[in-house]
Amino acid sequence: MKEIDLELPLAVKIRKQMTRALSDYHMIAPDDKIMVAVSGGKDSTVLTLLLKAIQKKAPMPFTFEAVMLDQKQPGFDARAFASFMADQQIKLTILQEDTYSIVKDKVEQGGTYCSLCSRLRRGILYNYAFQNGFTKIALGHHRDDMLETFLLNLFYSGKLGSMPPKLYSNDHRNIVIRPLTFVAESDIVELSQAWEFPIVPCNLCGSQDGLKRERMTKLINDLEKEIPDIRRSMANALSNIELSHLLDRNLFNFEPDLRPLSDDKTQL
Repeated sequence: MKEIDLELPLAVKIRKQMTRALSDYHMIAPDDKIMVAVSGGKDSTVLTLLLKAIQKKAPMPFTFEAVMLDQKQPGFDARAFASFMADQQIKLTILQEDTYSIVKDKVEQGGTYCSLCSRLRRGILYNYAFQNGFTKIALGHHRDDMLETFLLNLFYSGKLGSMPPKLYSNDHRNIVIRPLTFVAESDIVELSQAWEFPIVPCNLCGSQDGLKRERMTKLINDLEKEIPDIRRSMANALSNIELSHLLDRNLFNFEPDLRPLSDDKTQL
């Protein structure tokens, strides 16, 4: 297995972006016990490896462990990944829950699995984190995931929202953090190819074509041909919000202005 070179320029770049996110959004507190939810994919693996590098130089002590969920999908084999984690001296726990059968039973023919699958997976992992005293849950969502989620909410749910860098879960028992907030997926792909670590493929949602998220990816890729810096611009927009230029009365006070109108009737 190829050695993990943490001093590759791209690894240094991503590590600095992670450190910035951890600092800007106060993701880690002294003595935190962090559960990194790993799927065996490129994103959560890069997150785990670089979090260990950050841990060594962090100004505050914290611990972390990797936790994977075996959902009993056909062909799931995490042996190579588990061996790789052991070689990196990272503790890995693999939970066993047959959510695959539930998803296949509940989703109608032609439907998409992702929503139900992710809800079941999230519930299991959140419960495990709470029951085992983890103070934070780190997820491997990156900048592109956030942009695609923003567009999905805009086009299909009629709301402005994305994946926040840090939030309380809906059950108010866990704090979720996303240290890859500023990291481009293309950089993660390139680094994972350079490091050549084992990947555990998803044979459930990964087997379906035409998913909405894929459409959002294609949309951004198409726009990028005309607007080369569109991903950076969109990411900046998510942290540069002008509430008074939107329409949500719950977030901005649009009470009537009681000042008299000017003669030309144009003053609000």
